[in-house]
Amino acid sequence: MIYYINPLQSENDAEYLEETINQKQKGKYVEIDYENNQLHFSDKTDLDALHKVLDFTKVIYSDSQDVIHSAEDDDDHSHSHGSGDLAERNTKIVFFLNAGFAIAEFIFGYLFNSVALLSDAVHDTGDALSIGLAWLFQKLSNKDADEEYTFGYKRYSPLGAIITSVVLILGSVFMIFNSIPVLFNPTPINYQGLFWMAIIAIAIKGYAMRLMGKGSSKNEEMLNLHMLEDILGWLAVLAMSIILNFTDWYILDPIVSIIIAGYILYETIPRFIETTKIFFETTPDNIDLKKLAQEILSIDQVNNLSHFHVWTFDGEENIANVTISVASSEVKDHEQIKKDIREILFPYNLTHSTIEIIVDEKGILSKQ
Repeated sequence: MIYYINPLQSENDAEYLEETINQKQKGKYVEIDYENNQLHFSDKTDLDALHKVLDFTKVIYSDSQDVIHSAEDDDDHSHSHGSGDLAERNTKIVFFLNAGFAIAEFIFGYLFNSVALLSDAVHDTGDALSIGLAWLFQKLSNKDADEEYTFGYKRYSPLGAIITSVVLILGSVFMIFNSIPVLFNPTPINYQGLFWMAIIAIAIKGYAMRLMGKGSSKNEEMLNLHMLEDILGWLAVLAMSIILNFTDWYILDPIVSIIIAGYILYETIPRFIETTKIFFETTPDNIDLKKLAQEILSIDQVNNLSHFHVWTFDGEENIANVTISVASSEVKDHEQIKKDIREILFPYNLTHSTIEIIVDEKGILSKQ
């Protein structure tokens, strides 16, 4: 027999849940298939004990696959098993790519006698530093919850994204201020060397952007934008090196730099604001709190609700607290109501929910 369950946070969580259930069963009657989000149990399983443990651990379960899968399909922020490990691995690769390329830029900038290339080497060194910090924070965010971080470490991921976005904003402003004087005094550029450096850079940055594009965390989104900035810059350098092979329009250098920096500011500032909102615990943009409240109020025997709060860990996993008044004083009704509420919350990736029930048989608290 099978129950379909919501995705668990880690394989360790699955093993712990399986062990807890079987301890209450006095025998190994339950097995959890972590990869497929399935809970297998035999006809000897004490269903009452099983349901108690699942409700206590806030696991959504159903004998219908549609309940779980339809919720996952509706969730734009759903994530697969191991996504955190993949994000960490990709961030590490991008860090080494940028650090290695920055060293190469210093070497060839000196050989080509190119101040532009040396300047970009400094820029890429800053990139590598911010990506290294992002890698560290991504690694921290993958750690399981403990007694000190009871909700886990996932908040480190948007922290890395904030640092990366600050580097992007400051770097873009720096580029604009340094490009403006050059508009009035353009200088010659070693365009032959820059042409080949641009080809190599576009290949490396393109691969890095492809890795970051596979992720969904705020950290990966900002690093992906970081790679886009670099690719746009090197595409401009490539085009400029080709044009300068036939002309002496050296003024293109500062013009292109200002356009790219302006575009990066346009893209980065809204994402920076969005990420900082996570730390102010605002309601996630994809959640309509009034609509969600109406869905909860539509549950049979629910009279009213209060202290309804929704916020997010990291832009992906969300949390909800709510107090409801109910007409029934029966414990079994309360358990069913809680289960119904969690099924309503699940499509919004509200993986942690606290539901407090106030018994109101006379309807004193009923919503008028």
